[in-house]
Amino acid sequence: MYTVSSKIIPAGGKWSNRISRGKQLTFTALEDGANVSLLLYNANDTTERYNMPDTLKAQHTAHLTVGNVLMSDNGRVLASIIDDSLGWHDTISGYATRQMIDERFGRTTYQEKRNDWYRSGEENFAVELFRNGLTTRDLVPVVNVFSKVFCSEDGNMHFVSSHAKKGDTITLRTEMDVLLILSNTPNPLDTSNTYPSVPVELTITDAQPVQEDDRCLNHRPENRRAFENTWDDVLFTKGGIL
Repeated sequence: MYTVSSKIIPAGGKWSNRISRGKQLTFTALEDGANVSLLLYNANDTTERYNMPDTLKAQHTAHLTVGNVLMSDNGRVLASIIDDSLGWHDTISGYATRQMIDERFGRTTYQEKRNDWYRSGEENFAVELFRNGLTTRDLVPVVNVFSKVFCSEDGNMHFVSSHAKKGDTITLRTEMDVLLILSNTPNPLDTSNTYPSVPVELTITDAQPVQEDDRCLNHRPENRRAFENTWDDVLFTKGGIL
């Protein structure tokens, strides 16, 4: 496949870009203990964005892996998970705030530490949203790729610290033109005593077209309906006739 782009997102780093439909996004952990918080929006209408409740309810799950899709609040598919070495990615714990980072790892400032200061997902997202004409009012629940968080019978959430290893990967396929926003900052439930420092590589290539036997398409009837809604929208957007 033709490589469109390859980028290293350093620990504490952030990145955003508009990515066209039919691309393959592969995230690779370059060390143990990675976590990247991810937001997705329809690049052509950013009022449409990833909807965590519908994504989980429709697929009868609380976490994501191969076969799952990231659904929008309009019942369409933003992206599909077509490959995954881990089998579990967190959807429920959210992103780290400035207060969380300060309380867990100690307060740092850019003036004191320069590029080594401890960034939060809250601040990274605020910056990247602004760069794309959005505000913090457009923040929605994130997907934390590489992290595993589960709920015990008493309702408490638990972070699995040994989940992601160096070399682990997850690959998404874009099903519409998307705005992707990333923050390489700690999971808010991470139990580490020191600020995690794990770079992650993002490689973007051309994806193969969706086939009738596609695992994501056939994962559940709700997935197929979401794909059909997406394809209908693409036809109308490009002036197609049903």
